[in-house]
Amino acid sequence: MKHVARKRFGQHFLTDPAIIDAIVRAIHPRPGEPMVEIGPGLAAMTQPLVERLGRLGVIELDRDLAARLRARQDLDVVQADVLTVDFTALAARWGVPRLRVVGNLPYNISSPILFHLLDHVDAIQDQHFMLQQEVVDRMVASPSTAAYGRLSVMLQWRYEMESVLHVPPTAFDPPPRVDSAVVRMVPRPSPAVLDVNVLSEVVREAFSQRRKLLRHSLGRWLQAKGANMAFDLQRRAEEVPVEEYVALAQALGEAGHQAGLLTQAAASQ
Repeated sequence: MKHVARKRFGQHFLTDPAIIDAIVRAIHPRPGEPMVEIGPGLAAMTQPLVERLGRLGVIELDRDLAARLRARQDLDVVQADVLTVDFTALAARWGVPRLRVVGNLPYNISSPILFHLLDHVDAIQDQHFMLQQEVVDRMVASPSTAAYGRLSVMLQWRYEMESVLHVPPTAFDPPPRVDSAVVRMVPRPSPAVLDVNVLSEVVREAFSQRRKLLRHSLGRWLQAKGANMAFDLQRRAEEVPVEEYVALAQALGEAGHQAGLLTQAAASQ
């Protein structure tokens, strides 16, 4: 029986054989590699992947689709919302240090999925995702461009990224109303060490009024925290490179740590 795409799951099934082949070639799966596919759907990409790997893990929320996939002997099926999946625990359960993760992500929750995976980045070798073209443009954007923003900074701190393939709406059934793209994400081997929550706060405040100079947004936030940092606030948020946001987050984290130590010392006297 034909499966009808469910709007609440954001389902758009990839059907173009040439596009599927191009994506698989970009992923370059090799026999025996531990790989997980998010949202396998009707298995259009699942089949060529498992043919090359020998075995594949899949995460599928749709109960009916998960039942179909369980009928296969070459798939390890996890029926769950991907936002609840512990990828670190999954890698440990499989007895591997890191996973390769791929998928055609639901466009309505793509950013939450990316941030969820960021929490498990140490257990991930690389990621290849189909996303809305606009989202991929934001992910890989350079400073001083309209697409550069919070998503750019938060992900570029931790990943090397590139847009590897444009995918038109006609490659899907039903076709989405937007163009799509495939992005490759490779965790940086030696990322700057920082508190990701501090970086997230810094970037959120900086881009809260992106058309104004930072002294109106980030500057007031820093002042309210009593943070006296050497940071040029006479710029707009989009003009600041990733490494400067990272350095500011590191300095704030260190200042907070020192303040905490002083408070503990005073309390013990």
